Amino acid sequence: MSDTSTTTGLRDAARAAVAAADRSVTRIGRAPGRGCGIVVGDGFVLTNAHNLRDRTTEVTFADGRAVQAEVAGVDPDGDLVVLAVDTSGAPALAWSEATVETGDVVFAIGRTANGGARVTFGLVSGVERAFRGPRGRQITGSVEHTAPLARGSSGSPLVDEHGLVVGLNTARLADGFYLALPADAALRERVDALVRGESTHRLVLGVGLAAGHVAQQLRASVGLPERAGLLVRTVADGTPAAAAGVKVGDLLVQAGDRPIETVDDLHHALDSARASGSLTLAVVRGAEELTVEVSFDREG
Repeated sequence: MSDTSTTTGLRDAARAAVAAADRSVTRIGRAPGRGCGIVVGDGFVLTNAHNLRDRTTEVTFADGRAVQAEVAGVDPDGDLVVLAVDTSGAPALAWSEATVETGDVVFAIGRTANGGARVTFGLVSGVERAFRGPRGRQITGSVEHTAPLARGSSGSPLVDEHGLVVGLNTARLADGFYLALPADAALRERVDALVRGESTHRLVLGVGLAAGHVAQQLRASVGLPERAGLLVRTVADGTPAAAAGVKVGDLLVQAGDRPIETVDDLHHALDSARASGSLTLAVVRGAEELTVEVSFDREG
């Protein structure tokens, strides 16, 4: 294929992607905007949870119409929120059913401060990437790509050449790489739940933790034996950890039947405990080993 035909093909694909997606992409927040969003149904816009400052926010559509929106459902640890807002004239953007693969051509569709569409081109540079969400939880399975994103583009769609959503742009990496939550069946199910108002609030202990290597150094400095675990640095008042008697200086070594070496181990254990509403912690307090039963508000 000649350079001319390649350029023409890319141009046509970019124009087709913009034509398909433009009216469905919004700006989130007052100009220049904190982020972008996409219409996912009549009366609903999806964006990243980190784009919110409150339970309400302004949503600006492609035609310049600015409307105040309210949160319908939120998953703060998954960095997702669905806003309830009058989407009149803005169609829902269609999801791709294809599996994204490394090497796929993708386009990022954003919205500028003055309301115009912004399109950039890139390639999928990797899949199944992981990163930290806004509250420290690990988010896995993400799509890494090279389509440049300007500030205020999180929550914008990553689309294929047909304008179908293959991901929700969420995080900027170094060296010109970006991460998008994959538009797979799992994401669509989460979005549907948020549209129904079913917010996701994961269990939290209410503690500040030090990493395992810090815990080992501190224990060694006072002559205690080395032990893998997470050191409790703070315990917030009124939290499940405080009610259960967890104390500053405790070393968390096991949660349920899961050994605790990293904060991700603890997060996985907390997620598994949601159904029962309680979690048994194995704690080392100085040289003493204790078992602590933590109870959670199952309505949270």
